[in-house]
Amino acid sequence: MDKSPAPPLLPILRSQQQGELLALLLGQPDLELSVSELAERLGTPYASVHREIERAEVVGLIASRRVGRTRLVRAATTSPYYAGLADVLTKAFGPPRLLTDALASMAGIERAVVYGSWAARFAGQPGDRPVGDIDLLVLGDPDRNELFERLRPMEDRLGRPVQVTVRSARWLEEGSGSFHDTVVSRPMVELELSALDGR
Repeated sequence: MDKSPAPPLLPILRSQQQGELLALLLGQPDLELSVSELAERLGTPYASVHREIERAEVVGLIASRRVGRTRLVRAATTSPYYAGLADVLTKAFGPPRLLTDALASMAGIERAVVYGSWAARFAGQPGDRPVGDIDLLVLGDPDRNELFERLRPMEDRLGRPVQVTVRSARWLEEGSGSFHDTVVSRPMVELELSALDGR
């Protein structure tokens, strides 16, 4: 974690992983996870997560408690920095997690990916910041009214519109045209919907 570069979405932070860790905890203040659970969710080595937890707790951004031998970690909502920092980190690093939560268990969705400028910045490509909107591609045949209803609250949390496009389940593999070519030629961030609904 310490050796990774500053995240292109918010380069004031030390690393992409630091941003994702703090966004996960501060963006969901009721969430309490063990250090090993955090490492698993973030796909980051335990030792790196442990170091970031130590740093964040020293400055009062997170709090921890022990239950037996397990250390549970959560946001320190009493910190004077909490509200502002949670808002900034959620806007910068939260789209995949928030959109996954919004779409999990929804019938008719085979896959969903974030594409466009936000995904490009997330992947480290240079460009304008902050990104004005979030481009979401939903593959399958969902109920569109329900889809938009689920996404509307996410726009408030992310502080920007979510531009959703719906295509058939195999569109990424079998589609054609300039829009298709543009989408598949640039970075995409897959939403891990199957991890939440047991698919």
